[in-house]
Amino acid sequence: MSLEQTACEDLKAFERRLTEVIACLQPSTTRWRIVLAVISVCTAAGAWHWLTDPDTPTVSFAQSLWNHPFFAIASISLVILFILGIHKRVIAPSIITARTRTVLGDFNMSCDDTGKLILKPRPTTTT
Repeated sequence: MSLEQTACEDLKAFERRLTEVIACLQPSTTRWRIVLAVISVCTAAGAWHWLTDPDTPTVSFAQSLWNHPFFAIASISLVILFILGIHKRVIAPSIITARTRTVLGDFNMSCDDTGKLILKPRPTTTT
């Protein structure tokens, strides 16, 4: 087996593994996006009811939150999700592809969002 054939096989194996990793992350990423969307909508709806309540300006902040447990629980849940790193889980495939593109740039290659390799033309040297 020649050196070129070995290099080609290595690139194909790398590409298969990269597409496999990105494809494996997609279902998890979709679930986290749904969780984030639902809790965001719940927080927004709770905030709307909280802000439009005529009693909100007249009572203390703690009493106001006590009167609107849906908003309080949704807000706390949203904060906890961000502390636990949901913002990273939602964009995990993008993080991996961006870092891979950075590394592949040194080898005059890139990849698309699904992990398929893109070979760039070799730079010409002028002497």
